[in-house]
Amino acid sequence: MKTGGQLIVEALEAQGVRRVFGVPGESYLAVLDALHDSPIEMVVARHEGGAAMMAEAQAKLTGRPGVCLVTRGPGATNAASGIHVAQQDETPLVVLVGQIERGMRGRDAFQEVDYGKLFGGMCKWVAEIDSADRVPEMISRAFHTAMSGRPGPVVLALPEDTLTETADVAAAPRAEPVDSAPTPAQLAAFGDLLGKAEKPLLVVGGSRWTEESVAALQVFAERLSLPVAVTFRRQMLFDHCHPLYAGDIGLGINPKLTALVKDSDLLILLGDRFSEVPSQAYDLLGIPDPQKIGGKAVVHIHPGAEEIGRVYRPTLGMVATPAAFLDATAGMPVTAKPGWAARAEAAHAAYEAWSTPPETIPGDVQMGRIMAWLDERLEPDAVFTNGAGNYATWIHRFHRFRRFGTQVAPVCGSMGYGLPAAIAAKLQHRTRDVLCFAGDGCFQMTGLEFGTAVQEGAAVIVLLVDNGMYGTIRMHQEREYPGRVSGTQLKNPDFAAFARAYGGHGETVETTDQFAPAFERARASGLPAIIHIKLDPEALTPSRTLSEIRAAGKGK
Repeated sequence: MKTGGQLIVEALEAQGVRRVFGVPGESYLAVLDALHDSPIEMVVARHEGGAAMMAEAQAKLTGRPGVCLVTRGPGATNAASGIHVAQQDETPLVVLVGQIERGMRGRDAFQEVDYGKLFGGMCKWVAEIDSADRVPEMISRAFHTAMSGRPGPVVLALPEDTLTETADVAAAPRAEPVDSAPTPAQLAAFGDLLGKAEKPLLVVGGSRWTEESVAALQVFAERLSLPVAVTFRRQMLFDHCHPLYAGDIGLGINPKLTALVKDSDLLILLGDRFSEVPSQAYDLLGIPDPQKIGGKAVVHIHPGAEEIGRVYRPTLGMVATPAAFLDATAGMPVTAKPGWAARAEAAHAAYEAWSTPPETIPGDVQMGRIMAWLDERLEPDAVFTNGAGNYATWIHRFHRFRRFGTQVAPVCGSMGYGLPAAIAAKLQHRTRDVLCFAGDGCFQMTGLEFGTAVQEGAAVIVLLVDNGMYGTIRMHQEREYPGRVSGTQLKNPDFAAFARAYGGHGETVETTDQFAPAFERARASGLPAIIHIKLDPEALTPSRTLSEIRAAGKGK
């Protein structure tokens, strides 16, 4: 006989879980006790939101559900920020939440929450394990549900008395996601559309990708000389130095890439939903009929059947994972037309021009030179993480991603994500450089997780770009209400001293020339590090100063 807590841990072991993230709580002490004797590592975060983001980031890197353990009530609500990331980013996540004893339900007991109502709108499945003998069944279903179709988060509530109850039941086998693939008729229709196209464009994004499917994607694009664009924060799906790479369709898109999308007569959407950000506020394609704008045909391939036709009615829809689609099309008798290669070459040249860092911006710190220095010296397998803010443009536009698994960033635009994600990435890839880009506002959302990095020996390097404001909001504020600054200024600490106070390494950079030696010292320290980069507030974006944005706002 085993307790419910022991059965939970045994079930996680059967699913191949190596690491869980959480904040301890008395509601799931029995699980914590069972972890004491398990090979599963428990990473103790400082806040449940950080723990959920760490688990979500690990899932992005592995393709298997990340696991987060949080206590009832406030612990669960704190975790909601990471759960929302998993929902929007299509990431498999299993969140195990402590719950009141079963006999206390409905009395508004201490920290009682109806998790179905709380999380029902952002999770694939929310349930409660009401008896210890159902633990293997429920954990297995949670993993299947989180991974299959369009991946996403699952929440399981664990009543305290269920965890101390005993049962004699074996763990369920390891869950594997169910793949879906195109039918022969769909492949034939796809071949016909390709044969008629004069200006095709392949757009890739979403989840359910692997290193193998990314390699297959490159082969597919090369065989047909297709220009390839990636969607927002899915840049590591295609080598940016490859001659077929056309750029990323996200915030601050290259105008020439926008023109390329509009000019295409066949848009192949592989793996992505093409939601608000890549669609440029749903303006690039007609809704529900994409052919209303530009008369283009759209082929939409997505692993979730519910996504096909949800927003856009495609010319051809296929319920398929990227790997299954690429495998099925490998032998298609379609050849590239003469003009396709020239169009791809022009698109890549436009990307290269767009992604060249600016020579100068206001102030003594030139971020363009810093980005160029990093790209020259870091290995292609270095992992970049970030949250949300104008500072992220320096990565998205000017860093050239080369390999799968080197970008961990929130499609949903969640501030504070970069540091927890970097910790998860470093624990997963101990020998790689892991860089967290963060703004001063973004970092302070989850900055206490730096203590988690120190405790776990996760030697991340945080490049903290400090301009003393919530920069993105200030940009919009100056555009809409020029000169009327309200709620966007920040009084910041000495972030290098903050790092040292935790036992990490801290550096301050006030001029461009200080960056390289500071970075090398941080890397050589072997400690989690913060490099506090003091950026001139005028350098609000790589291309426009704060004053220019304000002046443009006044001229409206």
